[in-house]
Amino acid sequence: MSEIYLAGGCFWGVERAMSLLRGVISTQCGYANGDPHLRPDYLLVCSGRYGYAETVKVVYDPER
Repeated sequence: MSEIYLAGGCFWGVERAMSLLRGVISTQCGYANGDPHLRPDYLLVCSGRYGYAETVKVVYDPER
């Protein structure tokens, strides 16, 4: 298994698109690359003030 983290705007759309691909085992939404002293939530991330991005972790089988 391999994994990759993707950010591309709203994570719900990215997660849905990835989940439809053959070989994808799981997806998980979250936030990445922001201030490590904060616990991010949707409003904090959307403010754009703390460096976070909506991100999707994709676990996949590279052979498929």
